Amino acid sequence: MKTSASLLTTNMIFIGRSIRHSLRNVEALIMAIMLPVMLMLLFTYVFGGAISHEGRYVDYIVPGIILLCAGFGSSSTAVDVSQDMTNGIIERFRTMPIYSQSVITGHVVASLFRNLIATAVVIAIGLLLGFKPSATPVQWLLALGMIALFILTITWLFAAIGLVAGSPAAASGYGFILLFLPYLSSAFVPIDTMPSWLQGIAKHQPITPVIETIRSLLTGSPLANRHWWALGWCLLLLLVAFVWSVLAFRRKAGRR
Repeated sequence: MKTSASLLTTNMIFIGRSIRHSLRNVEALIMAIMLPVMLMLLFTYVFGGAISHEGRYVDYIVPGIILLCAGFGSSSTAVDVSQDMTNGIIERFRTMPIYSQSVITGHVVASLFRNLIATAVVIAIGLLLGFKPSATPVQWLLALGMIALFILTITWLFAAIGLVAGSPAAASGYGFILLFLPYLSSAFVPIDTMPSWLQGIAKHQPITPVIETIRSLLTGSPLANRHWWALGWCLLLLLVAFVWSVLAFRRKAGRR
């Protein structure tokens, strides 16, 4: 009982620390929101007419922009974790009677918190641009749950990258690779419009079923079995990222 209470207390302290850091870094928070919004405006008004002649491209693109927003917002976790691992503060934490690994949990939960806020802003902007979801309250809850699970998954992946990277700059570079995945999915165009060699990649990568699940829930189109693939991918990657983070932290913190 004592150990559980100590772990809970430590996690809450580090979560509060990371949230305060997020609130102080206003520029990064603004950019995490503004960049996806600018992309939504670009695709809707510049490319939308060429891609969808019916003028309802905004209904198609919003789910993809939501996940793109989550990726951009979560990518800063890699840099934040790498900074903590390289600036000497972990050594100070390890000398205290606390669970120093909770510093990673703090970064992840703070990222989930700020990315859910950014997601709400993106959805609001989409509604202003003409996005007309037909989801019921239950479907909205399921869609938000899927979005939250995806954010949690990709944030743990970025945390793991930050742990293994040699510097914050390297963490930023490695993490940037993950941000290309939405462009190789059904986020912006239907998969059947892609070259045949690319369709296989787009169909079988993790982002596509997540986007299609969110799109189906929000627009009322049939789910088929996409939601099971989306849940499976997210849970598998979440488990891999969590174990990777734990092992990387123990190895790196123990070596220092």
